[in-house]
Amino acid sequence: MGMTEALRENLLHGQVAVVTGGGTGIGKIIARDLASHGARVVIASRNLERLEATAAELRALGGSVKAAACDISDPAQVKTLANAVLAEHGRADILVNNAAANFIWPSEKMTPVRWRKVIDIVLNGTFYCSLEFGSGMLAQSSGSIVNIVAAYAWTGAPGLAPSASAKAGVMALTRTLGAEWAGRGVRVNAIAPGPIDVPQTRERLWPTEEMRRKVLAGTPLGRFGSEEDVSALVLFLSSELGRNITGEVITTDGGQSLGRGALDMLGEIQKLRRKPAPASA
Repeated sequence: MGMTEALRENLLHGQVAVVTGGGTGIGKIIARDLASHGARVVIASRNLERLEATAAELRALGGSVKAAACDISDPAQVKTLANAVLAEHGRADILVNNAAANFIWPSEKMTPVRWRKVIDIVLNGTFYCSLEFGSGMLAQSSGSIVNIVAAYAWTGAPGLAPSASAKAGVMALTRTLGAEWAGRGVRVNAIAPGPIDVPQTRERLWPTEEMRRKVLAGTPLGRFGSEEDVSALVLFLSSELGRNITGEVITTDGGQSLGRGALDMLGEIQKLRRKPAPASA
């Protein structure tokens, strides 16, 4: 197939895609766009009620989307999910490891429980899913895995020790599997989004107008990213369009990683976290 021929609405017709963390945010938009291009999509996370609502919403748009409850930090549940997808669809062609756990907290106040929670979901969960679904892809000699990381995976960031460490591990895993499995028909890549302006990030990452201005001031394009910016890259990497790319990490951050805008902003949030709570009257 020629590259221009691949640019069509049914780009992924007949393919089966699994999106972890697909109930909300970036994962929901990724699932929507994969389905709109012809893929049969399974969205997975721990919250089945929210997943079912999202799946129904996306089916109303004309896509084939089903929900499946799965805690990806539990390898037994991941195996059950993979077996269920295989039993219903006979294969999995695309895996998007999008599920994440994150919070901003000073490292000196970090507890083992908080550390393990993030590592278990982001790093271990990505590995468990890649192993289970990747095994099937290797058996069929085709498939694409796309991991969602973050630009601070290679810079680190104030207050994000567990997330930065976990995503750095996912980045190394991406490159390792990308090289190891490429000759067997399976490509593994990652996407590193910059600031995405949605209600959750506004509340947690730039809760004041001053912080918002600082983020934009440190972004050469002068704009926040959107879920669609990430989803477009997922479509590219998981389809024939990205057939010659493996083991790569692609950044979509408006050029922010060229400066220090994000690190400065996270440093400001750290200062807020360290301030003692006001005394009660």
